[in-house]
Amino acid sequence: MQKAQKLGLGAFVLLMGASLLAMRPHEAKTGDPQIAAAHLKLASLSTASRRDVDYRLLDARLRQLMMKPAMVGLAVGVVENGRITFLQGYGETLAGSGEPVTPETVFRWASTSKGVAATMVAKLAEQGKIDLNAPVVNYAPDLKLPAGNEYKATVGDLLSHRLGLYRNAYDNKLEEGQDPSFLRSSLAQLSATCAPGTCWSYQNVAYDASSEMVSRLTRLSYEQAVERYLFNPIGMNSGSVSMAGLQSNASWAKPHSAGRRPEPIVDTYYKVPGAAGINSNIKDMALWMEAQMGEMPDVLDARVLDTIHAPYVVTPTERGRLRKFMERVGTAWYGYGWRSYDYAGHRIIGHRGGIKGYRSFILFDPEKKSGVVALWNSDTWQPGGLEFEVMDMIYHLPFRDWLELNKGPTQSIAAADAEPDAGGPS
Repeated sequence: MQKAQKLGLGAFVLLMGASLLAMRPHEAKTGDPQIAAAHLKLASLSTASRRDVDYRLLDARLRQLMMKPAMVGLAVGVVENGRITFLQGYGETLAGSGEPVTPETVFRWASTSKGVAATMVAKLAEQGKIDLNAPVVNYAPDLKLPAGNEYKATVGDLLSHRLGLYRNAYDNKLEEGQDPSFLRSSLAQLSATCAPGTCWSYQNVAYDASSEMVSRLTRLSYEQAVERYLFNPIGMNSGSVSMAGLQSNASWAKPHSAGRRPEPIVDTYYKVPGAAGINSNIKDMALWMEAQMGEMPDVLDARVLDTIHAPYVVTPTERGRLRKFMERVGTAWYGYGWRSYDYAGHRIIGHRGGIKGYRSFILFDPEKKSGVVALWNSDTWQPGGLEFEVMDMIYHLPFRDWLELNKGPTQSIAAADAEPDAGGPS
């Protein structure tokens, strides 16, 4: 009898334990914290992996850059041989505040966010939940194109800006406060510039159909999906996809004009999160770059990376925009949310972002697993060129003053790559 009572009590305890486990929220069962823990080594600074970059010279160049009138705050990260080798903040989060930018300061990524959306869609494609060659209308019914082209344009055409729309279609209406879903459905009123898949033209409103796809297929908000399937497993603790996510951080960079005047922060481009909604600090952006290099195959395997980084369409206007680097830059391509270039005989991958008060870039060599990321909080492309100074060090090429720190305003052509990818003045 006593033995039977013990058995009964044990069964009751097991039953209660199973019930409690069943009541736990779904997020607790994903194992994200454990997955992220496996990447702690990649998140740490490794001076032992320094091989090619002259960090003393780099720091001196960055300090000289911060003396330029338009600069307020800047954060830079470098990865060599698949490990983070440099993380540094310069300047202030708010002009005149004395609050320093550190590697923990959170900025907006602007259009560098497009690589996140494309990566998310490619992961869903790998799981068989989406066909990249299927019509966009199958997955994003809000998107309507001229002449019913939503039935002809593929998901891949969307991610590579080949929808047959004029450049930045309806960005002006988005900035007026109109609803992005309504605007996507109104694109049908326009005239097609070409047949889908046959020409390239940069988009934001249309591109954000990617976030609609992700939400519909995961049954989560875009922010929740990105955090669950990308940021958490990678270990990007500061990564977020909203204005509230930006402002909730202890240290976040405030937007400024090119004249160092503080600008009001607006949520316009957070409404198209797939196009321009990501925030993070520079450490997490460097982690993101490591994952894009193939250093986290449990999150992003080679098949996904090959899909998004592939050169799908030549973009000659991009090479024209980078004309001051013509000595090094060859053919420029666009993949799925990523640009690629022939740079002095090497294939490099990256993207830039520009939104009112913020700028960003990411650039890396996937074979050497080395590259650079930067975030800053003013309407200037003065740091444009830093990425190529770092790549020149990585490739042991002769020094060039790509930052134009030694030129006067009348000599500078720093505005050559100044066209922003999402909103704000050029």
